[in-house]
Amino acid sequence: MREWDESTVTEEVVRRFEAAPPRLRQVMTALTRHLHAFAREVTLTEAEWMAAIEFLTRTGQACSDTRQEFILLSDTLGLSTLVDALNHRAAPGATRSTVLGPFFVQAAPAAENGARIDAGRDAQPLLVEAAIQDTAGRPIAGATVDVWHADSEGFYDVQRDGGGLSHRARFTSDAEGRIRFWTDMPVSYPVPDDGPVGDMLKATARHPWRPAHVHFMIAAPGHERLVTHIFVAGDPYLDSDVVFAVKDALIGDFAAMPAGVARDGRAMDRPYRLLDYTFGLQPAAR
Repeated sequence: MREWDESTVTEEVVRRFEAAPPRLRQVMTALTRHLHAFAREVTLTEAEWMAAIEFLTRTGQACSDTRQEFILLSDTLGLSTLVDALNHRAAPGATRSTVLGPFFVQAAPAAENGARIDAGRDAQPLLVEAAIQDTAGRPIAGATVDVWHADSEGFYDVQRDGGGLSHRARFTSDAEGRIRFWTDMPVSYPVPDDGPVGDMLKATARHPWRPAHVHFMIAAPGHERLVTHIFVAGDPYLDSDVVFAVKDALIGDFAAMPAGVARDGRAMDRPYRLLDYTFGLQPAAR
């Protein structure tokens, strides 16, 4: 048979994956069946098919060393959150994970405990004190902790032309499993909406906003790597995060603190905020 139609082409495509390695065959077979079922369900027109091809082409063209439009697309369609949920089911005592986001930088600068990682903008100071533990509550020394967040104007360092890295650093937990650093308060911000993903959001009457948060990536031998955010309690976008990443357990109390002597002994001439959070790492799968 050589003439495939709407009732026969799907099974023929599936048949041609028979010689693929087992996992690849499973993935490609399911992808084909669901993709074809989608086209049948909506009776996809040729114009819509071409619009989708052009949209995906523009999405690829929007990617660069500092912008990953495909991850942003995955995030805004909830696929990133779904994949995270399928692959990271937190054990008792372990911190919930969430999406990586498009602004992680592999070469974050190393910093000492107590360092200031913001760019000195005139914004409300934030002291972060974090404890890294296993699921039994025992401190984990020597954990690698990447942190990053948007600045007080809602931009990540990589979004600013010609600027160096800021509001991000890589710490190592001390003998008590703790890290500490100063920065400024994160704010709500819109994801980049000047590209194809932004066009999709506008066309579907969705807003591009994310609630204020700080990113953490924590790794230690013998434990699963944790990728997560801590969100600012009371943010107006907690219930409508454009990338579906908020979880109740990840909402932190960024407590208002008075001027004076801060928790780390630093003299503060103005009020600041304090995030004191304990992260639990679950054992690595065997």
